[in-house]
Amino acid sequence: MSISRELYPSQDDLLYEEELLRNPFSLKLWWRYLIARREAPFKKRFIIYERALKALPGSYKLWHAYLTERLEIVRNLPITHSQYETLNNTFERALVTMHKMPRIWIMYLQTLTNQKLITRTRRTFDRALCALPVTQHDRIWELYLRFVSQEGVPIETSLRVYRRYLKYDPSHIEDFIEFLVNSRLWQEAAERLASVLNDDQFYSIKGKTKHTLWLELCDLLTRHAKEVSGLNVDAIIRGGIRKFTDEVGRLWTSLADYYIRRGLFEKARDIFEEGMTTVVTVRDFSVIFDAYSQFEESMVAHKMENLDLSDEEEDELEENGSLQDEDVRLEVNSKFEKKILSGFWLHDDNDVDLMLARLEYLMDRRPELANSVLLRQNPHNVEQWHRRIKLFEGNPTKQILTYTEAVRTVDPMKALGKPHTLWVAFAKLYENHNDLVNARVIFDKAVQVNYKTVDNLASIWCEWAEMEIRHKNFKGALELLRRATAEPSVEVKRRVAADGNEPVQMKLHKSLRLWTFYVDLEEGLGTLESTRAVYERILDLRIATPQIIINYSLLLEEHKYFEDAFKVYERGVKIFKYPHVKDIWVTYLSKFVKRYGKSKLERARELFEHAIEMTPADSVKPLYLQYAKLEEDYGLAKRAMKVYDQATKAVPNNEKLEMYKIYIARAAEIFGVPKTREIYEQAIESGLPDKDVKTMCLKYAELEKSLGEIDRARGIYVFASQFADPRSDEDFWNEWHEFEVKHGNEDTFREMLRIKRSVSASYSQTHFILPEYLMQKDQRLNIDEAKDKLKLAGVPEDEMAALERQLAPVANNAKAKDSSRKVGFVSAGVESQPDGAMKGNANQEDIELPEESDSEDDEKVEITQKDVPSAVFGGLVRKREETEKEELGDHATAAKDKDGGAGPLGALERIKRLKRG
Repeated sequence: MSISRELYPSQDDLLYEEELLRNPFSLKLWWRYLIARREAPFKKRFIIYERALKALPGSYKLWHAYLTERLEIVRNLPITHSQYETLNNTFERALVTMHKMPRIWIMYLQTLTNQKLITRTRRTFDRALCALPVTQHDRIWELYLRFVSQEGVPIETSLRVYRRYLKYDPSHIEDFIEFLVNSRLWQEAAERLASVLNDDQFYSIKGKTKHTLWLELCDLLTRHAKEVSGLNVDAIIRGGIRKFTDEVGRLWTSLADYYIRRGLFEKARDIFEEGMTTVVTVRDFSVIFDAYSQFEESMVAHKMENLDLSDEEEDELEENGSLQDEDVRLEVNSKFEKKILSGFWLHDDNDVDLMLARLEYLMDRRPELANSVLLRQNPHNVEQWHRRIKLFEGNPTKQILTYTEAVRTVDPMKALGKPHTLWVAFAKLYENHNDLVNARVIFDKAVQVNYKTVDNLASIWCEWAEMEIRHKNFKGALELLRRATAEPSVEVKRRVAADGNEPVQMKLHKSLRLWTFYVDLEEGLGTLESTRAVYERILDLRIATPQIIINYSLLLEEHKYFEDAFKVYERGVKIFKYPHVKDIWVTYLSKFVKRYGKSKLERARELFEHAIEMTPADSVKPLYLQYAKLEEDYGLAKRAMKVYDQATKAVPNNEKLEMYKIYIARAAEIFGVPKTREIYEQAIESGLPDKDVKTMCLKYAELEKSLGEIDRARGIYVFASQFADPRSDEDFWNEWHEFEVKHGNEDTFREMLRIKRSVSASYSQTHFILPEYLMQKDQRLNIDEAKDKLKLAGVPEDEMAALERQLAPVANNAKAKDSSRKVGFVSAGVESQPDGAMKGNANQEDIELPEESDSEDDEKVEITQKDVPSAVFGGLVRKREETEKEELGDHATAAKDKDGGAGPLGALERIKRLKRG
């Protein structure tokens, strides 16, 4: 054939051609020639490739480049083009020398796969596997499996390929099983999956667990029950149920589904029932029960549809009226069968009622079955047993059987709940049906059980006694409690100690609950002596409570044994400590004071002193108030004030203010308002919190205002101002403002404003400059201490405060007694003050008054008179005046008082004696 002129070497190719003529077997020269002509048409490059490969047939580089270019040429051509056949021939020529190169085989196999040449491709794969070493087979098998998984490849071919591949690499059996499932080969898929599960050395390359594979096998067997044979499905699934406990419900439903698909409906029902009675979790039970109920519903629906269809077919046959001879014979035979089997209910096709009854019975049993599941989880769960018994309400026989099973099953040492309640409820069931004999038998067995705690056993004895009381058997109830509280003998104790396991019956005689019930019965049914004996036994066993002490004392008081009652109180306060003894002390003291009053005053005082000494500070306030009330009613007023004074020092800081208020109120009522000045001063100097000091100062100032002491009230306001921040405590400054408006003048008002500015500046510097931890540490830090700390820190002092310090005179050294008093406080004069203090409080600017004549001709100034408030004199003076009026009409009583009567004198009597003396 003629060759085109374009394919001949050009002038530019002469250089490469001459070199190739000199050295035709040089790969470098051929490769440089091809690179130089990379822009040339493929036909020209084709000739160069063919010449090069003819000279160098074993060059992998030339063959790979040549085949790659030929693949690029046919890439966009249809697979039926003739170029594909030329390409295949080229690959075959290349494999003559390149049969050990896996990359050439892969390129060829991919090309054949794309051409859909099944037989040729399969044979080429086989040739490749034969030609290449085993170490390179994995690269070929990947393409081979992808090829046989395509559509159009015969199933038998794919199976044979996969089986050969498993001989090469058995670990990829999961891919084979997946292929079998996709190919609907259920039998072989099930067999392969079963063999995998039986292989203990199997390791899933896809990360599947044995559990997952089990579930896949169960689904495969149950969904294709008719296609799979030769495997014991029941044994396989039951083995999975025993091995994998977290999917028991699903496996049971799978086994039942297998029998349903096989048409064995009764066997499926048995499987459902067995599953519900063996699972131990509510989740598995719910799965099985839902599947069971759906199965029964579907059966009923299917049966009803079939009945409707059969009725329609019979109607059509009757309308047609023409049947062939064979149909007539069949109809005669069916009628004959129906006539023979008419008495057999199992042969009845119309069993819809039976199916509905089954479904209804299943739904009714759900609560009982669910309760059985919970009891299988923990057979010692008392609450679940009670719920189970409640399910059978109205069926006493079933309840008795359930109670019997419960008390036999539940171990009191492992019980969750209170096991004694089962025995009590069991006995009450017989009691409600008026069978007391069996109820007593149940109680008698119950008290012999070894419970975990003594309280459980005591509860049974109490319930037994209450049952006897409900049926008017009071002697029997008392006898039961005597029997229960009897202490075991020494021989019994020795025998139990030898066994080493001490039952609760050995500790029953120390049960407080039992003794409390026993003593209540004795109070209501027994005598005083028997009741006292029970109380004394409780005290001897050292199991008494404060309430038992109080009850015992009240019992003795009811029978007029007052001294014995007080002895019981004494025993109680010795036994118990605070806070348990608080109620005993309060009851004891109130009863003693009510009983004896002033006749045994010294003994009452000793009791109160002893009680206060034993009581902690946070609980002593009520006792002090009760003590003070005793002194006010039967003792001396000064002793009452002394008690109040002790109370203010004994109570905690948060109760001191309230205690001082009571102290002041009582002092004002008894001794008059002036007496309270001393108490106010004591309260202010006693170290109360700043807030309480301010409150006390306001009350003190209100008192001085009511007495007309304006200057003293102003001094108290000045002193209290250091505790009142004007930004947060507006009430104090408003009250001082109103005071100055009513009682002050321009100078005093300006002084109040100056002090307000000074205090505000001090608080501002204190809050903004002092370290935060210092402010939190001591909230009661006064202003002077804060100023000193600011000065040491280098902070300049406020100008107004500096001016005050320059104008303030140097005070003399005060006595030790007044050194603790706060600056600016005005004393009531009760305590003596040094001259320096008096000068410090006096006005610094002397006012010279004009000399005036004292002649009688001068104009006389009339001064208005104002009565002294009655509160100043106190309540004792008023009581004394009232007593004098009564004594004017009773001379005999006065004479008797003069001679001195028997018994202790009260506060009022002593005041009357002093007045007459």
